[in-house]
Amino acid sequence: MASKRDFYEILEIERSADGETIKKSFRKLALRFHPDRNPGDSEAEARFREISEAYQVLSDAEQRARYDRYGHAAFEGQGAGFDFSASGFEDLFGDIFNEFFGGGGGGGRTRRRRGEDLSYTLRVSFEESAFGCDKEISVPRAVPCEDCKGTGGKGGAAPEKCKPCRGMGQVRFQQGFFSIAKTCGRCNGRGRVVKEPCNGCRGSGRVRKQQTLQVRVPSGVDSGTRLKLRGEGEATSAGTAGDLYVVIAVDEHEVFRRDGNNVLCHVTIGIAQAALGTELDVPTLDGPVKMKVKAGTQSGAVFRMRGRGVPDLHGYGRGDQLTRVDVATPKKLTTRQRELLEEFAAISGEEAPESKGFFDKVREKFG
Repeated sequence: MASKRDFYEILEIERSADGETIKKSFRKLALRFHPDRNPGDSEAEARFREISEAYQVLSDAEQRARYDRYGHAAFEGQGAGFDFSASGFEDLFGDIFNEFFGGGGGGGRTRRRRGEDLSYTLRVSFEESAFGCDKEISVPRAVPCEDCKGTGGKGGAAPEKCKPCRGMGQVRFQQGFFSIAKTCGRCNGRGRVVKEPCNGCRGSGRVRKQQTLQVRVPSGVDSGTRLKLRGEGEATSAGTAGDLYVVIAVDEHEVFRRDGNNVLCHVTIGIAQAALGTELDVPTLDGPVKMKVKAGTQSGAVFRMRGRGVPDLHGYGRGDQLTRVDVATPKKLTTRQRELLEEFAAISGEEAPESKGFFDKVREKFG
């Protein structure tokens, strides 16, 4: 009698492989050698049994430990415990059968279907994103039919148990050595059928309508923030509704920009203000605030106004406002302004063009 092959070799994995690796390898090989993909191929059927037995042992921590210590001798006299109905094993085969039959599996259990999730883009102003707001939105979605109260049956009649699958949503048949579950074609896995369909929804139990919803936008949201409204997605005739994800899009502001929870702002002052110092009314999210500009401030200097930024979305205080000061150089000077600046330049030791000679040249050039 030929000796058994090593289980790790059969599943094409290392002895150190974790549970997820073992499962992935088994799925790949099971799909490859499944009898339904290899009808009449006795060698493929034998390989399928072999990899199934190897998986059942190596996927169970206790059996794997025994196998690692004693090899195949650990199961002599009792087989390898090869049981397709073992906990977790049948569910995995159910997933594989979905590959062939497009549904079902799960050991004969009818699963409650969940509606699809929806997404809605909500535009808010910069201030609304900072401090929060209440918005009303209108979303097209499937809702339970009012005529049949979501049953799909005329006059609200409840669906009847599907006879072919006896309300299980699946039918079973024997495939070689194994019992296979397949989604029932009569009820499409629901386990119930509508005898006389509702005219309003044609038996689906759902109709599409514009739904008006109130959305509370919390303070501190930014573009890309997603708000989850549980149960406000697509409804189903049987099962739970999906969720609605409201995606925030913040409009640009003419004065402010955002950097995390900080707000960036630019103000412009004159040369004299920068040199002598001044006090400005600076715009903030809370309204104008006095800000002192110290004497000798250079263009590009940034002043931090603590606590004047955006509130943190998770409640950890507020950011700051970073106000950049730009010093504006005048483009046109009066005669007196030029004289004063030339005098200032001379006192400071700076070189300045002679006023008379300069204007004489200008008049000569342009008349």
